[in-house]
Amino acid sequence: MVSLDYSESVIMKRKLPDSIKPLLKLVPKGAKRSVKSALSKFQLLFSDPYVDIVGMRFNFLKRATLKIRYASARRGLSLTLNERKIRNFHNSVKGNRIWIIGNGPSLRETNLKPLKDEITIGTNSIFLNYENMGFEVTHYVVEDYLVAEDRAEEIVNLQGSTKWFGNYLKYAIPHTSNTLWSNVSVDYRTFQGWPKFGRDAGRLMFCGGTVTYLCIQLAYYLGASEVILVGVDHSYVVPDDEPLEGNTLTSTRDDVNHFHSDYFGKGKRWHLPRVDRMELSYVQAEKVFKDDGRKILNATKGGMLEVFERADYDSLIKDL
Repeated sequence: MVSLDYSESVIMKRKLPDSIKPLLKLVPKGAKRSVKSALSKFQLLFSDPYVDIVGMRFNFLKRATLKIRYASARRGLSLTLNERKIRNFHNSVKGNRIWIIGNGPSLRETNLKPLKDEITIGTNSIFLNYENMGFEVTHYVVEDYLVAEDRAEEIVNLQGSTKWFGNYLKYAIPHTSNTLWSNVSVDYRTFQGWPKFGRDAGRLMFCGGTVTYLCIQLAYYLGASEVILVGVDHSYVVPDDEPLEGNTLTSTRDDVNHFHSDYFGKGKRWHLPRVDRMELSYVQAEKVFKDDGRKILNATKGGMLEVFERADYDSLIKDL
């Protein structure tokens, strides 16, 4: 946890946002110190070092508004329709199991049709598999802004799922009636205990290097006693000759890391997979679920994910 110093001397040294400075010019000279102190305290009170809006520059008043909204929702006071809808999902499937459907190549060998009447969470370009699946997932999640930008048209047309996106994706994905906007911390700074696990999706969830980590937090919030992963292969091939800018690759060939060749196919952008970060996230999720008497099973056919207890997919679907 970050320790904040609220002493007056430290508060007065804090730099106020540029948007506030013109207002100080209107304040009488003798009152400027007290006004600046009050504004700085307000900024300190509502700033959250763990909440970063990727690619967006929010002034502190907007950040404060968001924090008030989600903190109020956590206490049962939902200030907007969005927060009321999110709160209505809390423990909505308590005691039931939830299937999280990944996007690994093992899905080509996995018959997902028996999951049609199950509670499911899917992500990113899972819709490329809907024809084979025969159904749309119950809940749909996107974390990566590259996916949001490159697949925005397809995402906005998804009507059969409840869609969950972080607020930071509002610039890329148009709002629809089945969209919920969550408070998501995108923080990859190294600190002990990273990543945090958000038990309350109505308040705050945390990124962990893989969209599956957000899905697990969502499943926890929905009340799942058991989460079953399928299609989470946790294995990637990164061609040496793909154009690379920072940590972003632009594909020049068919995708071999996912169930569909066009998932991150030619012309699509994708981030370098950080399996080390994913492992830390999965270990954290396993600990939280185990401590709370819940369970995460990995029913993926093959793959490299060994953090969770393995389960045989075909055996699990026999009674469905």
